[in-house]
Amino acid sequence: MHPILFSAGPITIYTYGVLLAAAYLIGLWMAVRRATQAGVDGNRVLDLGIWVIIAALVGAKGLLFVVEFNHFTSSREEFFSLLRSGGVFYGGLIAASLTCIYQLRKHKLPLWQSGDLFAPGIALGYMVGRLGCLAAGCCYGRPTQVPWAITFTDQAAALNVGTPLGQPLHPTQLYESLAGLLIFLILMATERRGKSYSGRTFWLFVLLYGVSRFVIEFYRGDDRGMVGMFSTSQVISIVLVPLSLAMLWWLRGGAA
Repeated sequence: MHPILFSAGPITIYTYGVLLAAAYLIGLWMAVRRATQAGVDGNRVLDLGIWVIIAALVGAKGLLFVVEFNHFTSSREEFFSLLRSGGVFYGGLIAASLTCIYQLRKHKLPLWQSGDLFAPGIALGYMVGRLGCLAAGCCYGRPTQVPWAITFTDQAAALNVGTPLGQPLHPTQLYESLAGLLIFLILMATERRGKSYSGRTFWLFVLLYGVSRFVIEFYRGDDRGMVGMFSTSQVISIVLVPLSLAMLWWLRGGAA
């Protein structure tokens, strides 16, 4: 774990931020590359990706600020801590979705084909982004005695995200990073096999991500909201997995 990459006077560069930026850039690069190979204007895909990234970042932090308004306005230090906070997923999702729909209409790009172009890059970027979580100590796992357990020791992580120190934990960040890599490999290996139709790669990504996230959540130990016996992410997965199966079936029928 190495939450702070380096400091120079008042400037602190966090490893999570660097790897998150790398994740976005890798995903965007792959989407543009795939668009060019598919005969789609790469510049339009680049514009779309940049706007979606900006919207996701602003939306996630904006909703976090609204939800935790009293906390972030309690002092100058807490306000600036918003810059190194990950944000609220739903804020980013809503902002990115609205921006994506607008940009697709503006540039006249096909919906499902565009999703297919982005899906493998999202999986690869997810793999890199979760390494940032490992470095920061966030999204940590439950206590365990498995041989591959990891133990965090950096006080900065404990102060920033409440990471338990000196205790063996499931390396859930690595579980999710490996899941992202596996999903990427499956998408690339199956894309040109069997019956091809627009939306297949995107919804296969949603299906695989939903299943993997549901399973890995059982090993998470951080506070992330619970709905009964399931975490918020598991509830979302319960919705997304059957939806993705239905969409794969429907789109496949539409391509017949």
